Amino acid sequence: MENSRQKKISKVLQKDIAEIIQENLKKQGTKGVLVSVTKIDVSVDFSFAKVFLSVFPSAMSKQILKEVSSSSGSIKHRVAQKAKNQLRKVPSFVFYIDDSLDYIDHIEASLKGLDNPIKKQPK
Repeated sequence: MENSRQKKISKVLQKDIAEIIQENLKKQGTKGVLVSVTKIDVSVDFSFAKVFLSVFPSAMSKQILKEVSSSSGSIKHRVAQKAKNQLRKVPSFVFYIDDSLDYIDHIEASLKGLDNPIKKQPK
């Protein structure tokens, strides 16, 4: 269960990390890809944070995750510069793909009958 301090820190980090990732993608010239930070889980001692990214189109998610993970040090440095008045210590970041949108799409397709598992069962 997150306490109020963890929630405040995660909101600050979410805003800053999203801005930094968008700037990096713009600098690299990546077009047609939307990356958003959906959730951040900060540890109790604020030493590390799990950062969940949503990527559209989802086919690019592995490539984007690889690029973002490789630049986690520079992202941490830039977050430290942006949030220096709000944070004493910036946590280390571990990036994950948030595939909840793909999961929701799969459930909707199943409910609409496009991918009905009951009809696919052998008789």
